[in-house]
Amino acid sequence: MSKKDYYNCGFELTLELIGGKWKSLILWKLNEISVLRYGELSRQIEGITQKMLTQQLKELDKSGLISRKVYSQIPPKVEYSLTPYGKQLCKIFNEMKDFGNTYAKENNIQVLDKL
Repeated sequence: MSKKDYYNCGFELTLELIGGKWKSLILWKLNEISVLRYGELSRQIEGITQKMLTQQLKELDKSGLISRKVYSQIPPKVEYSLTPYGKQLCKIFNEMKDFGNTYAKENNIQVLDKL
């Protein structure tokens, strides 16, 4: 699950689990839409490469934040969704979004709210 054997605090572990540019956005999209296939995720997250999306999905799955469901059919079908841990994180993300919107408004920063 994590890269280290111990962490100085839970916040440090949380940052490792969701750190980077893409993981939080992937979790946010799964929070909004519930279940997405790879191609749908790719279209929803502007600027992410296929290689990066694949890598981030593997890491999120390994850490237990998302679930990967494979259907045995042709063509293959794989769906991604949040686990209970991922859903718990998205409660925090909602607070972060509210903060960002308030900060933007008070500082004359435009937020397109595309995510």
